[in-house]
Amino acid sequence: MLVFHYPKCSTCVKARKWLRDRNIDFVEKNIVEETPSVEELKKVLEYSGLPIKKLFNTSGMLYREMNIKEKMDKMSDDEKLSLLSENGMLVKRPIVLGDKFALVGFKESEWQNVWQ
Repeated sequence: MLVFHYPKCSTCVKARKWLRDRNIDFVEKNIVEETPSVEELKKVLEYSGLPIKKLFNTSGMLYREMNIKEKMDKMSDDEKLSLLSENGMLVKRPIVLGDKFALVGFKESEWQNVWQ
């Protein structure tokens, strides 16, 4: 299981602690240094059932600087995935990618449903 995170993100710190406290094994990937690939992002979409716009870190500075909100409707899904795979700071985090499941963001109740 992969956990894409940003070390300075307090939510990511909580999420990784939550996993460790439950002795759940995972491989950490710094989302800036090891940005999810297009294929990994496609799996996240498939497994989570989320729309692609939910993978964007809409509260991030880079998202605002690049005016992505205004560009979103004009971009194809392939363009969006490519953009996300090129810059980890645009990706909502943490992302957990497991065998046949994916979680985006840290909502403890959702995570508990996966590991009951």
